[in-house]
Amino acid sequence: MAKKSVASLQTGSKRLTKAIKMVKSPKTGAYTFVESIMAPDAVNDFLKQK
Repeated sequence: MAKKSVASLQTGSKRLTKAIKMVKSPKTGAYTFVESIMAPDAVNDFLKQK
């Protein structure tokens, strides 16, 4: 149901990851994209969220 795209970003001394998740709207049935920049260890939790 949800596709994922993960890109690694490096800014200064911090290592960040941008995760993009495709989510289906329950109201209209259309897909939207949700983006977030986070630490690499938090990506799996973000993608598992509904």
